[in-house]
Amino acid sequence: MTRKKVKLAFITNDSARKATFKKRKKGLMKKVSELSTLCGIDACAIIYSPYESQPEVWPNTLGVQRVLAQFKRMPEMEQSKKMVNQESFIRQRIAKASEQLKKQHKENREKEMTEVMYQCLTGKWLQNLIMADLNDLGWILDQNLKEIYKRIESLKKMTPTQVAPPVAQPPPPPPPQVAAATSEMLARGVHGQEQKPAVESGNVEGMQRPQWYTEWMNNPNENLGFGHGDEMMMQFGDNHNAMWSSAFFP
Repeated sequence: MTRKKVKLAFITNDSARKATFKKRKKGLMKKVSELSTLCGIDACAIIYSPYESQPEVWPNTLGVQRVLAQFKRMPEMEQSKKMVNQESFIRQRIAKASEQLKKQHKENREKEMTEVMYQCLTGKWLQNLIMADLNDLGWILDQNLKEIYKRIESLKKMTPTQVAPPVAQPPPPPPPQVAAATSEMLARGVHGQEQKPAVESGNVEGMQRPQWYTEWMNNPNENLGFGHGDEMMMQFGDNHNAMWSSAFFP
């Protein structure tokens, strides 16, 4: 369970403010002790409160005097180098926030002018832009042109092998065992039996001819129809005869 965020403001209730003081003072003393032990540094804490007449110190009075004496022996410039009060701390925070705001304004302006540049590429007119906008737009264009020229120069310096895409290499040849098995499978039929040619070399008469083809060859002057005599005959040209003959007589 996350801790509830505490509002950093003065606690108006006296009893609640006193309880918060005791709780935070105990935590502060514990943090100073952990810092000194873990990092091996000299540290001390002095806390004044309206609820006690004497200040509370850590680790003890002698330890505080020793750390303060060591601090006073440092030059004044070194003493005040990282020393801040409430006013200087607030000023530092304001300066840091102002720098962040300025940086954010610049990024937003660049994005805005980049969007205007893209709108100009689509053919929109620049009627509502003032001189400051045009100056910023020109700066954005110069920056983009510099990037483009830089990219072109880098591509020119690259070798052709680096610019051209890689050429796909042909697959390696199959092993001898696979090639032999493939040839054996092609030499066999569907049912695993070796197929023999229907017509051997020089033996054309051994092939079974269809009946309609025999009748057509015996009666070349008659039109052989497919169905009744009054139906349309199948006409074959020279090319069709060549294809038909080559299909039956390779």
